[in-house]
Amino acid sequence: MRRRQILAAGALATTTAAVGPAAVAAPAPSGRTTPPGNGSTTPPGLATKDTLAFAAGDVLAIGCAVAGGGHHLSQPYPAPFTHDETYRAVLAAEFTSLSAENQMKWDHLRPSRDAFDFTDADAIMEFAAQNGLVVRGHTLMWHNQIPAWVTEGEHSPEELRAILKEHIETVVGRYAGRMQQWDVVNEIFDDAAVLRTEGNIWIRELGPEIIADCFRWAHAADPQALLFVNDYNVEGINPKSDAYYALIQDLLADGVPVHGFSTQGHISIRYGFPSDLAENLQRFADLGLQTAITELDVRMDLPEGGRPTEEQLAKQAEYHRLVVEAAVSVEGCRSLTLWGVLDKYSWVPGTFPGEGAATVLWDDFTRKPAYDAVQDALAEASGRAGHPALRS
Repeated sequence: MRRRQILAAGALATTTAAVGPAAVAAPAPSGRTTPPGNGSTTPPGLATKDTLAFAAGDVLAIGCAVAGGGHHLSQPYPAPFTHDETYRAVLAAEFTSLSAENQMKWDHLRPSRDAFDFTDADAIMEFAAQNGLVVRGHTLMWHNQIPAWVTEGEHSPEELRAILKEHIETVVGRYAGRMQQWDVVNEIFDDAAVLRTEGNIWIRELGPEIIADCFRWAHAADPQALLFVNDYNVEGINPKSDAYYALIQDLLADGVPVHGFSTQGHISIRYGFPSDLAENLQRFADLGLQTAITELDVRMDLPEGGRPTEEQLAKQAEYHRLVVEAAVSVEGCRSLTLWGVLDKYSWVPGTFPGEGAATVLWDDFTRKPAYDAVQDALAEASGRAGHPALRS
């Protein structure tokens, strides 16, 4: 794992928007369990090495989704990444990997057929480079967040194939040599473990063979990037993860460059913990793949008033700890990403009404018990448990 110098909170490089595809240019320690409202102005991890990044050491990349795009466009606050300096400072201090929550999805990158807009994606890449963080690309082929000019356009299958190929070659090629991993295909099986032959425009119009093509195109555009399949509700061994297990074996047998399997990790304390998480990851690792947890958050049903109970917070912390312990127990699981770090920027309340509090920090940047659980589990795995820097 590369270590890095923490830059000032405001150190964000200027980025450049890209136009048509033919014209694309190269590119605080105290208050660990303090509830919100304590008035603290020192974000955790900035004064000492008391951070998730330090605790993780070289065990794995500990990542965070960069809030922005998607549902954030309709929220009553400015774009977090460009307007919240403390938030950016925490991203740089606490993590060694970043993922774009929405800024690298189709609807954000492709305003029209003949134009790309890389402004926000480039800003994340520049910030990561300045702070020595790696980046996971998310996502190249998905059935959601596709612009209307694609879904409502009258395109022949040949035209759709050319559009998808152009998109993958342009986006992956732009960041070639700078992207650690890509989620190439995302959520291609439904909750019944059936391939989305209707709901996914690419599979519906181009056939299941397009899955292999996406991996081949991405690999040709950036041979260094690790290429993943990614989905939710595949934490344990179940029909959906079984479907991926069978699919990936077929792809590998055909020489398709699939390098990794990742489970998102959107979990609720309403349900039991997937106790076979490690076993599931291990069977994919046994195929020679890397594995990853890519979108970890642990939501809960909020009591009246919106304040979680101590029991809920303790259970949330336990779930976080169990995920980290499972991840570090599997050789080849080299990446664990939290899907957000502050509740006010979380996707959960807008998607699951009545649920929330899914992240590891309170909105004033003080730490929930879940933060301590992640940090402690990482420190134990890296041999840094009890290190003075973690208990200052």
